[in-house]
Amino acid sequence: MKKVLIYTGPLCNFCSAAKHLLNKKKISYEEIDIGYDEQKKEEMLKKSNGAKTIPQIFIEEKHIGGYVELKALENKGELDKLLKN
Repeated sequence: MKKVLIYTGPLCNFCSAAKHLLNKKKISYEEIDIGYDEQKKEEMLKKSNGAKTIPQIFIEEKHIGGYVELKALENKGELDKLLKN
């Protein structure tokens, strides 16, 4: 399984929804909370080409986007393909 990284923040319903979807599919992920860490926020902005909303989700180094994009991949059946080695 490929590495999944998700940048999140406090009181974020879309972050919770993204984590719920990943947990439901038994996909392990690394979570970075940018709410109190300005360095990690800058890291996210750089990696996501300036996207300021959370969550920002990456599979390996590929930027997926936020929850809406993650859910769209799942609905099209493409998420599992992206996660396979």
